[in-house]
Amino acid sequence: MTRFDVTSLKYNDRGLIPAIAQDESGDILMMAWMNAESLQETLETGQVTYWSRSRSELWRKGATSGHVQRLIDIRVDCDRDSLLMIVDQTGPACHTNRRSCFYTAIRDGEEVELSKPMI
Repeated sequence: MTRFDVTSLKYNDRGLIPAIAQDESGDILMMAWMNAESLQETLETGQVTYWSRSRSELWRKGATSGHVQRLIDIRVDCDRDSLLMIVDQTGPACHTNRRSCFYTAIRDGEEVELSKPMI
């Protein structure tokens, strides 16, 4: 076993890496971006923290909504350029108050809503 170093990952030219959040049942909840600092904070606290590109600051998931993500496991893909975060999600993961950000599908050329807001 090797000690993990957040700088060993392949970040893009903005210093970011995609992170997919998945719950323990296997449902994909969301995709967001992390940088080395947000990943390190996630590892240290167990609370998933992302990088907000729109606000240019750390985004502690659920800090204002209460819809936090508790880290269960992190998986690194074979190219070391994306992450899979296995999380325990409290409440909806999506800012639209849906369980998942992936709540629409394209079927037969039409966009179909798969789920309604939880709250």
